[in-house]
Amino acid sequence: MPTADLAICLRVSDYSETSQVVTFLTREGGLLRLLAKGSKRAKSKSAGAIDLFSQGECVYTLGRSGSLGTLIEFAETVSRPALRKRLDRLNVGLYMLEICTILLGPSDPYPEIFDLLSNALNRLCQPDASPQAVLAYFQWRVLRHVGLLGQMDACVNCGRKIGTKGVYFSSSLGGLLCRDCESAVVEKYAVSPSCLSAIAALSAAEAGKRPTLPDKQARAINALLAYHIEFQSGREIKSARGVLDERKKGT
Repeated sequence: MPTADLAICLRVSDYSETSQVVTFLTREGGLLRLLAKGSKRAKSKSAGAIDLFSQGECVYTLGRSGSLGTLIEFAETVSRPALRKRLDRLNVGLYMLEICTILLGPSDPYPEIFDLLSNALNRLCQPDASPQAVLAYFQWRVLRHVGLLGQMDACVNCGRKIGTKGVYFSSSLGGLLCRDCESAVVEKYAVSPSCLSAIAALSAAEAGKRPTLPDKQARAINALLAYHIEFQSGREIKSARGVLDERKKGT
């Protein structure tokens, strides 16, 4: 039976001269790969090829045993052309789409993450938005929702409050390490003062406050969270090359 849902296009590839395979994040159905037959025709029910970042209402049927489902109709309501006018915003947007495909399982509903992605992409389109800050809030909250980011105000090993020097993050342990505990852990990532300030700001935002997140701090936390995502997934974030110019590797 056909299902109707809200959807954002995360990935698209050509299936034939007239058709596409589209990966959507749907609000109630989660991550879906659908065959959009004839979608590249101007008179198709999607009114032409479906593009990345497009958001709208879709009607689809699921395939059997993991096979492609079928897109019956897609009515675009938001296109976001502003993302293509500046390279930094485009790259951040592409990064957001990619980490959704990495972190979310197929057909698992994540309505909160759908809303986060929709709001983050809309914010990126606004001239006064800081792309790095938008990405930092997005990565932080997505990782919270999928259960991959725990408390970030104390040492994950001993439980003591984190200081300002000699601090590391361990993806395998899922948190910060103080200077007394880090030496016993092999997998770890050095946390800079800027990154610690960003962690404090993002934690404050979760508590309902409205802190500022300067570009340097946003870049620092984005690099750490990208490291965490790659370690947890075992996959490289390909679009990170255009976004995280100061990314470090864990030691």
